[in-house]
Amino acid sequence: MDSNKKTARIAGVLYLFVGIFGGFAEGFVDPRMYVAGNAAATARSVVMNPGMVRMGVVSHLLDGTFFIFLAMTLYFLLQHVNKRVARAMLILVALAICINAVFQFEGLRVATDLSYAAAFGVAGSNALVLLLLDAQHYGTLIAQVFFGLWLIPLGYLAGKSGLFPRWLGVVLIVGGVCYLVDLLTAFLAPDFGQMIHTWVVIPCAIAEISMVLYLLVIGVKTQSDPVAGSTSAEHP
Repeated sequence: MDSNKKTARIAGVLYLFVGIFGGFAEGFVDPRMYVAGNAAATARSVVMNPGMVRMGVVSHLLDGTFFIFLAMTLYFLLQHVNKRVARAMLILVALAICINAVFQFEGLRVATDLSYAAAFGVAGSNALVLLLLDAQHYGTLIAQVFFGLWLIPLGYLAGKSGLFPRWLGVVLIVGGVCYLVDLLTAFLAPDFGQMIHTWVVIPCAIAEISMVLYLLVIGVKTQSDPVAGSTSAEHP
């Protein structure tokens, strides 16, 4: 149990780092660099804030790195419940780690290298910057499907393990479903997606914040649920 608590708290620290670096990159840097549909404004933002762009790229990379280590740590903690589900969780996290940051970095290079303006003209160079940041923006949005999907097996494993309260597993699954709803409406019904976005992401935030706090503050339950423990036989 002490070993499980230590592993859980390590996972909590890693999850916190994922939130910090991911929040900084996607919630602070990206919205300030990318102006949808406006090539001149996007290029100007990138040119005026090269240091912030570089920090955003590094934050994206650190976010992905800590996310992988988080998934590995939770895999070691929860694999006894069902190895197949635990492997699925690990694979979904690996799929969520994309190289979208390279588009942001290339956008910076195009915006600050005069050879591109000389070759394509200022308007053409700005359009290329916008295209690269468009790719980065929508690539991150598409990766959200895996940000949501990984919470579903995590919620199942957490709820069945006896190491976490069952309500936390349910909240994680609901959060994962809400991530998927937010993504699908953003692509299939953009106007409706904007209307419900604020409300849909609330369960996602509650789920992930609850998991981080539980891992950091409590770690795992002191005594496993006897029912959960009896059904947590290892599956190949």
